[in-house]
This record gives sequence, C-alpha cells and structure tokens, in this order.
Amino acid sequence: MTVHMRDWDAFTTPAREGAEDGVVHMDLAVEGITCAACMGDIERGLSRLPGLVNARVNLTSHRLAVEWVKDKTSPDDIISELSRLGYTAHPFDPASQKQHQDKTGKQLLRALAVAGFAGMNIMLLSVSVWSGNITDITPETRDFFHWLSALIGLPTVAYCGRVFFVSAFKAVRAGRLNMDVPISIGVLLAVGLSLVQTIQHHHMVYFESAVMLLFFLLVGRYLDHMMRGRTRSLAENIAALKAEVAVRINPDGTVREVPLSKIDPGDLVLVSAGERIPVDGRVVQGNSEIDQSLVTGETLLVAVAPGADVFAGTVNGDGTLHLRVSAASGATLLDEVNRLLETAAQAKSLYVRIADRAARLYAPIVHTASAITFAGWLFYGLGWQPSLVIAISVLIITCPCALGLAVPAVQVVASGQLFRSGVLLNSGDAIERLADADMIVFDKTGTLTIAAPDLLDPDGIPEGLLAKARRLAVSSRHPLSRALSEGAGNLVPFADVREVTGSGVETQTDGKLLRLGSPAFCGVEEAELAEVSALYPGASFLAVRHGDEPACLLPLGQSLKADAVKVIGLLRDKGYELEILSGDREGAVRTAAEDLGISSWHAGLKPADKIARLEELKQAGRKVLMVGDGLNDAPALAGAYVSMSPVSAVHLSQAAADAVFLSDKLQPVADALALSKKARRAIEENLWISAIYNVIAVPVAVAGFVTPLLAAVAMSLSSLAVTANALRLRWGNDR
Repeated sequence: MTVHMRDWDAFTTPAREGAEDGVVHMDLAVEGITCAACMGDIERGLSRLPGLVNARVNLTSHRLAVEWVKDKTSPDDIISELSRLGYTAHPFDPASQKQHQDKTGKQLLRALAVAGFAGMNIMLLSVSVWSGNITDITPETRDFFHWLSALIGLPTVAYCGRVFFVSAFKAVRAGRLNMDVPISIGVLLAVGLSLVQTIQHHHMVYFESAVMLLFFLLVGRYLDHMMRGRTRSLAENIAALKAEVAVRINPDGTVREVPLSKIDPGDLVLVSAGERIPVDGRVVQGNSEIDQSLVTGETLLVAVAPGADVFAGTVNGDGTLHLRVSAASGATLLDEVNRLLETAAQAKSLYVRIADRAARLYAPIVHTASAITFAGWLFYGLGWQPSLVIAISVLIITCPCALGLAVPAVQVVASGQLFRSGVLLNSGDAIERLADADMIVFDKTGTLTIAAPDLLDPDGIPEGLLAKARRLAVSSRHPLSRALSEGAGNLVPFADVREVTGSGVETQTDGKLLRLGSPAFCGVEEAELAEVSALYPGASFLAVRHGDEPACLLPLGQSLKADAVKVIGLLRDKGYELEILSGDREGAVRTAAEDLGISSWHAGLKPADKIARLEELKQAGRKVLMVGDGLNDAPALAGAYVSMSPVSAVHLSQAAADAVFLSDKLQPVADALALSKKARRAIEENLWISAIYNVIAVPVAVAGFVTPLLAAVAMSLSSLAVTANALRLRWGNDR
C-alpha cells in the first residue's frame, strides 16, 4: 500500500483519553522487523524526534503505535526517520496486515523446504567426500562433488537467505547492527571460502554448513512466526466481533442502516433477532436473551428486558430490542478490551528490557570475538583459511537469537494463556509483579460480592406472597424494590399502584390491600425487626403485607460471588495472606469475611484509609495485589504493588489497574497469579539457557573444536530450546 507523503495527516487521530491537548496518534505497519533488537532501534530512533510522546512496537503484529505533539513533529518526519533507520512503513490495516503476515509465512515455509531439500543433497555429497578422503577417492571425483555442491548451494543460499540478507543490508545501511548481520556474514563467508577452496582443490569445503545453517534458522523463524500468529488470532477474534453498521431509529420512527461511526450516545438503535449488538446501551423496549460470554465468561443465555444493559459484540437471541446508546464506535467495552490487548502486547517488562539491551550489545561483541579469534589463530601460525573457518564458527555459534527469543517467546505465550483465562494486562511488567505478590487485598462490594443487592432467603417467604411482592416492586423506583423485581425476570406490573412517598407502594388485589415498602409501612414491630436483623447482619429490609395477614420481612443484601469461597480457599492454600479493605458497613464486611474465612478485615474505609493501609503493608515488606472495582478503589489500585480490576469496574478503576479480568467471577485472579509464576520461571529458565549455552559454546568454538555446520546446529538448537520452553506454558501443567 503506497500513500503519498502529503496524505499521512489523513491517518492521524486524536490521542488516547487522558493525553495532553495537541497530542495525536497514528498506527503504522512496519516492514523489516525481525527481532527484539529491531523494536529497540525503532523506539530509540523515533524518541529523538521533537515532541514525540510515545512510540511502541508490537513484535507480534509489527504494528507501531506512535503519539506526538502535532505542532512539533509531522507524520512525514516519522516516516522519514523510519526510512532512515531502514524500515518501510504504511498505514496499519488489520486485513491487509493479516494478508502480509500470511504471505510472509508462505515465503518462510517455501524457503525452509528449499533449504531442507538442498541441504540433504549437499550433505549426501559431503558424506561421500568425507568417506573418500580416508579411502581412495580421486582428486577429480572430489572436485566434481564439490562443484556439484556449489551448483546446489549457491542458488539455495541466494534464495533462502534473502530473509536475513535484506534485513542485514538495511540495518548496515542505516548504521546499526541487528541479529541478521552476523548470520549473513557467517553464511556469506562460509559460501565464499568454500568457493575459493573448491577452486583451489581443497579436501574440505563448507557449502553444507551454510545451507544447513539457513535451514535451522528458518525452522526457528517459522516456528516463531506461527507462535506469534496464534497470539495475533486472539486479537483478530475480538476484532471480528465488532459490527461496522447499526440500524438507527430516527425521531420520526423510520429506521436506517448507517455506519457505526455515525452513531452517537443517546441515539436509538434497533437490534433484530440473531444479530450481533453493535453498541453498548440500555434496553428501552423488547425482551430477549443475550449471549454475553465475551463479557462474563458465562455460556448461559441471559434474559434482558427494559432497563438492562447490553454490550457491543454480544449476540441477541430471538427477540427484537430497541437500545438507547451509551457508547458507540471507539468507546465500547469491546474497544476497551482491544486497547487493553494491544497494551499488553506492546508493553515491555524488566526482563524484556534486559534482553533487548543484551541483544544490542551482543552484535558488536560477536563480531569482535570472531575477529579476535581469526587474528589469534593467524598469529599462532595457522593458515588464513583454517583460521577463517574457526572465526566463522565463532560468528555463527554466538549469534544471540536464543537471547532475543528468550523473553518475547514467553510473553507471547503467557499473554495468550492469560487472555484465554479472561485476563488482559494493562502494564508491561504486570506478569513480574503478579509473580512477586505475597499478599492479596480485596475490596468487598462488586469484587467479592455481587454489587446489586439480592434477596437473601427466598425459601423462607411464602411463594405466593413473594410473587406478589416482586410484581408490586416493578412499580417502585426504590433501589431495593428494583433489586427485588429484577431477580424475577419479566413481570407484568399491577394496573393501579399508589406510591406513598418515603414509605412504599400499595395496590388492591384479590379484594385486599397489598403493601410493599419499609417495615414500619407494613406494620412490622421494631422488636421483630431487631430479631430478624440479628440473623442477617448487614442486610437491608423491605416488608410485604397482604390484607390482614402478618407482614413478612424481605432481607436484601449482597451475596458472595459464585466461586468466591472456592477461589479464596485456593489462594489461602497457595500461601497468600488475605485481607478485606471495604468502605461498607461493619456488619456486612464481617459477614463476608466470616463466610470466606478471612480473619483480617477493615470496614468503613475512605480511599485515603485504604492507601494508608497499603502503605503500612509496604513498609512491612509485603508485596500486595489489590483487587477492586469501585471509584473509591482507584487510588488504592494505583498505589498497590500490583492490581487487578474486573471488567464491571468503572473506567477510572480499570485505568488504574495493572490487569483487567473479563468475568464476574474470581477465578481469573487465581489463574493470573498461577500463570504469572509459571511465566516468570520460564523467562528465568530461558535466560539461563542462553547464558549457559554461550558459556559452553563460545570457548569450544574459539578453541577450534566446532565446524561451521556444528555451530549452525548448536545455535539453532539453543533457539528452539527457549521457544519449546516457552510453549510449555500452553500445556497447562504446574511445574
């Protein structure tokens, strides 16, 4: 896709929410990114531009997200800087980028097949020569085999090595070094030296080393490409849920299909049966069932009626709905999920930064070590050709591919596994901090309990009377009445209902007066209320009375989430210390803590009190994971060592949290902690694998005990080892 320089402004958009005025954003697809070192080159290069706010490369999708102050830098400056660094950029389009990635995968696979086929044939010729050198092969036959190897090897290297040569050429032309530079030098030196030795009738040449080196490198690169493709598919699956159009209901009652970008909050849209909901909104007319597994993780259909909230990306059942739009294109929950997924993929952790820095230093170190090895053996008295063979082996065996893959491979797999568990990272080092956490502090309302109150003892109330109470509650605007009616699905209200301000509602049914409201309104004695309150500490009470029958108390309160007891027990068994910090009343907090078996809890806390408590724990050396969802939790989430927030949280709390989980259950918290520990362990193992490999391999290669072919095998096996170790996270077994 070619775009004229003057058209780049068309692809800029206002920056993310919360950015300073005048800051704009642009997403670019960058060609030529091959490793983690490329990410650092691009980000450091662009950081030198005036007014640049942020530049972040996604190694998985090769997407560059860049933000800058519009008055200080232009899009043309950014494109020119990328070109100077040796990279080609064009506007990011998920569809065309997927096609490009598919094309890249096919090219790698073709090159891999050619290298494998050619390598096997050259190896057969080489084995014949090796055997003949210790028996009775004639010089003419040996030279013929060498020329055959050259005839196969030279075009194979030219075709299969393009992936590495083009990248290395662009890097050198831009005045930098990447991991493809030593690879290209090693391959070209091996081929060049082999050609010279063939002309000089030498006993040994190294065409098989160059071709097999390319084969093993292509195996590693293709596997890396496939692994990143699987993670890309997660984002593509989410993007596929997004509708492009919506059916708007105009004020005159007519309907019209319009692009989603033309829908504004407050508009009325029509969603027919079986359609995917295009916006976030509230049902104003119609009844249906919604598949909202995207949001809650539940596969059961959820009944919706007027007043219910629905989200973009969910699927409408068999009813027709009229929705009042609360959020449209770019601002829906689905868009927020996409942004969090992008943040997770682009963010950099401490381990990534260490590996990037080491990879940058590695390239000059590799070239220096190879040059010193060549000079040392030459000074020792070895001929220039044997010395060059040893130098080539050092150049190949010390290539830092394993180090470059050590951390990104784990992060790619770990973020994919976390996403499958319903967790999206909002911070680059969240995995490391989650793995370090030794204490978990929970908010109560909306985190451990369901935020909306529910009837606590429906079995203790006569069924007929409860049904009448729920039906009468439909006509009340009181929050407790609404909670009572919402728990019963779709109800038809009574025809003639009178509201008594501050007390409740009443109507005539079956020739008797039916009342719902405060206990006093229904004639409940204070002694009876105190007695029942002792049974339900922290609960709020409605009462219902039908005619002269005794009034019945309806305790409503927040019930624990379905899996709260199980997950809290699991976390306790894992050795985490648990605590509740809540702004709710003491009785409600005490009841929840006792039901969950949490001995340490604090009630009636203000945001400043929560911050103070977290600071106390920090001073005591605790690394606290804070889990909360309320507006008053946002400061505590930001101040905790690491934090998580459910998708139901207010936007400010999500922004403050390091991770968001897409479920109304607590299981994702336990999953995130377990996966983060496994991921950190895999990262550390990979870094150790890379370090130990070099400690052993480099001295052996410098000593001259490794041929270029063995160097290629060893280097490729080290890369495959760290990739395979990262893939162990997908197996789901505790190690």
